[in-house]
Amino acid sequence: MKVYQTKEIRNVALIGGNRTGKTTLAEAMAFHGGVINRRGTVEDKNTLSDYRDVELERQQSIQSTVLYAEFEGSKINMIDCPGFDDFIGETIGAMRVADSALMVINAQNGVDVGAEIQWRWTKTMHVPVVFVVNQLDHEKANFDETLHQLKEYFGGSVMPLQYPVNAGIGFDAVIDLLQMKMLKFPANGGKMVVEDIPADQKDKAEEMHNALIEAAAENDEALMDKFFEEGTLSEEEMVRGLKLGIANRGTFPVICAAARTDQGIDRLMDLIIKNCPSPDEAPAMKATNGNEHKFNAAEGFVGFVFKTTIEQHLGEVSFIKVCDGEVAKAADLLNTNTNTKERISQLLVFAGKNRVEVEKAVAGDIVATIKLKATPCGSTLVAKGDDTIEATEYPNPKFRTAVRAKNTADEEKLGAILNEIRKTDPTFLMEQSKELKQMIISGQGEQHLNIVKWMVEKLNKIEVEYYAPKIPYRETITKSAEAMYRHKKQSGGSGQFGEVHMLIESYYEGMPTQSKYPIRATESYDLPWGGKLIYNNCIVGGAIDARFMPAILKGIMEKMEEGPLTGSYARDIVVNIYDGKMHPVDSNELAFKLAGRNAFKEAFKNAGPKILEPIYDVDVFVPSERMGDVMTDLQGRRGIMMGMDAEGAFQMIHAKIPLAEMNKYSTTLSSITSGRASYSMKFSEYQQVPAEVQSEIIKKYEEENKDEE
Repeated sequence: MKVYQTKEIRNVALIGGNRTGKTTLAEAMAFHGGVINRRGTVEDKNTLSDYRDVELERQQSIQSTVLYAEFEGSKINMIDCPGFDDFIGETIGAMRVADSALMVINAQNGVDVGAEIQWRWTKTMHVPVVFVVNQLDHEKANFDETLHQLKEYFGGSVMPLQYPVNAGIGFDAVIDLLQMKMLKFPANGGKMVVEDIPADQKDKAEEMHNALIEAAAENDEALMDKFFEEGTLSEEEMVRGLKLGIANRGTFPVICAAARTDQGIDRLMDLIIKNCPSPDEAPAMKATNGNEHKFNAAEGFVGFVFKTTIEQHLGEVSFIKVCDGEVAKAADLLNTNTNTKERISQLLVFAGKNRVEVEKAVAGDIVATIKLKATPCGSTLVAKGDDTIEATEYPNPKFRTAVRAKNTADEEKLGAILNEIRKTDPTFLMEQSKELKQMIISGQGEQHLNIVKWMVEKLNKIEVEYYAPKIPYRETITKSAEAMYRHKKQSGGSGQFGEVHMLIESYYEGMPTQSKYPIRATESYDLPWGGKLIYNNCIVGGAIDARFMPAILKGIMEKMEEGPLTGSYARDIVVNIYDGKMHPVDSNELAFKLAGRNAFKEAFKNAGPKILEPIYDVDVFVPSERMGDVMTDLQGRRGIMMGMDAEGAFQMIHAKIPLAEMNKYSTTLSSITSGRASYSMKFSEYQQVPAEVQSEIIKKYEEENKDEE
């Protein structure tokens, strides 16, 4: 393979809903680009992408797949992305390094849920979009209705560059509004034939052509002036205007295709090369120190690892977007995230399951390497300097569950496997929770975590089960209380003796200092789980020796780590140790630790104890017509509505909801809205649970403890 220069490279992400034909389109483009000499199909399970076992079994994309095609002296890097929202992390990672996106739309169904969701991400990430209306050869294909939906959902800047002459069975021609010609496609592919526009299509073509000229002119002042003077633009001038419009998201072209029958692919690839931005025409990659990397081949090498996979016979594969300079095989580089030196042992270009070794890649290109020592997804590799590319922002997890191996002997191995999955999936989180005494995994939805389960069981042969995760409650108090505890134990020889008197209070910012017992010394602790502990020494007259005060504190901290009500962490408490007793022989640190622990437990129960629960900010993006159903459901989850924002035909509902009420919410929301709504959630604060809920939580905890005994 030749070394492609930055201007000769186009990086596109293939996005859109499920079953729109993205994988088939990628296959057709690879075929036309000479990467393969025979097209595979999803049904025959022999496509370049969707080659992993789980994808073959389910016949759907789970991971993004990097491919390429060589066409008309240029290289098109394609990233075929999943259509389900549960795997949105793969799409976000792809769009981070793509310079434009092909949004594939099924001509039978029009704009679907996946398109709506992924469109919002293109807006957030400011990625140019070209719409590809696919499956125009299907008997139920309806281009006019699809175009109407595109304009309705995505605005008036949606502009057709083509329209089909005969959508449906027998589809074989489009009117190209840039060239003002009819393009005829031979059955089952082949070189397209350029013909004059038939007489019965001329009026329609002229009307749409004029609208396209005006749209192209609006993106450039000089073109607008010429349009006003002459009333038209040349094809070359239209291309220039459209390219500017695509790059700044001022124009969203619509292109026709039937990937399954290999029709319209050559012209699509030609339009990508001529109209989509090259890397040096796209926004720069920003570093954390403020530097910008503008895909300049003359600069020193900077590369961003945007994807990591585990490939059979290869091991860990790292995919790199070259942000500046060039990289060659055997290059010595530095990972600026981990300060680790790495060597590029091989430089590869992937086309799904196929790969080709190359000698060099320049700024803007996408390449891969293997067996890096300590360079996970999101890392920056440099030839010199210390720039670190800003991390990709992924959505917070929306679905959590506890997991355990059915055979307890496999627990350690399960943890190692889940950590390996985490390396290749930034939206999957795993935590061995000391607090909850559970292994908790989190992801983007139930299907996301079901795929994780499939991988553990099918690929690693470990049977696992998912079960309800506990809620990380917090315990605190609402008033003051005093308690004393004497620990006394005698069993021959030296015994154990320690007596502690304490006053505990509820801590809050700016609270007055208690005056009942003079404070001699104060220690303040920011607790690892949030909140504070203030520890006051109020001992006078040597009732407890100062050397035992740390032991009392240790006992208190132990009980705060396993709160008296539910075993959850306790927080925001002031402890005043004001009296006690010692024995000249039997007093020791263990005795005072136990006395402090038990005195705290007694005082806590008499101080108006309350349970706090985690509250999340939840934003639900829902079609306006389903808003009432969604709000009713949220209120049933103890949600507090914080406001709403309108966005086209959708509403964004803002609410605060307890985590305890969010279990399997993604499944419920999908059911209520037929999959058209999406949501995000982020931890907000801890709030006191209602009295009736607290009683249920305590009762359940006591029953569980009783069963364990």
